[in-house]
Amino acid sequence: MIRTENLSKKFGDFTALKDVSCSISKGSIYGMVGSNGAGKSTFLRLINGVYTPDSGSISINGEPVYENPKIKEIISYVPDTLYFLPGASMNRMAKLYAAAYDKFDFHRFETLTKAFELNPKANIHSFSKGMKRQAAIILSLSCRPEYLFFDETFDGLDPVMRNLVKSLICKDVLEKESTAIITSHSLRELEDICDQLALLHKGGLVLESDIENLKTKQFKVQIAFREEYDESRFSEIPHIHFRKSGSVASMIVKNDRESTIAVLKSMSPVLLDILPLTLEEVFTYEMETLGYNFDKVLEEQNEK
Repeated sequence: MIRTENLSKKFGDFTALKDVSCSISKGSIYGMVGSNGAGKSTFLRLINGVYTPDSGSISINGEPVYENPKIKEIISYVPDTLYFLPGASMNRMAKLYAAAYDKFDFHRFETLTKAFELNPKANIHSFSKGMKRQAAIILSLSCRPEYLFFDETFDGLDPVMRNLVKSLICKDVLEKESTAIITSHSLRELEDICDQLALLHKGGLVLESDIENLKTKQFKVQIAFREEYDESRFSEIPHIHFRKSGSVASMIVKNDRESTIAVLKSMSPVLLDILPLTLEEVFTYEMETLGYNFDKVLEEQNEK
């Protein structure tokens, strides 16, 4: 398990992370989304022991991370900004990783290199941006770590490679009970792979939830009546958003789906549609209930 308590980090006058507390269970995929400067990369660097926190604590398997060789042997980190030895090939980098990780699996390294169709003898600096990220992911997965950390994992990858990387991460989590933390600008990239999702904004953790719970406990209702009505008509229906245009009203409901439908049908509407929500919509409405307006932030993320 990964546990952070009141984790904070500043760089000069800039607060990169402030009082972030979370628990990430073993055998899960934890997604972290946020715009530039939200604190995602700082969070991962702290968890990997690259930085020391100004305040708060971090533990993996109940032990501190910073300068702890025992923990460093079971974690692997692919940062946003990649680094390879000057003039190195993947084969040379594999030997370097093997010197640091006793469990480095050369057979898996060869298998993944073939699957990604990369030349392990070629100079990595001759690779494209996407190929370099593929190389870093291959090296990380070949370490057979218990904990995998990926910063902007899918940056530069085409759709086919993105799906391959997602499949490999899921396989490690399911078969080996590995734990993965993945950061991204885009909710859409994380929606189909993560068990939990957290939203960082200006260094703070403003929302954290199980994805399945987020998506199944909320849904959109579109309803209309012949007679005039307003929001007060739905006082018995727990909802967090209401908007009426003409005779048609839209609500975001947080309640049992079947019992809600039964109550709404008893009102004899002329129109009743129950629609699923995208994860982006769920986050937007959740933020509204917390007093945040994230429409602009989400628009910026989707442009990345």
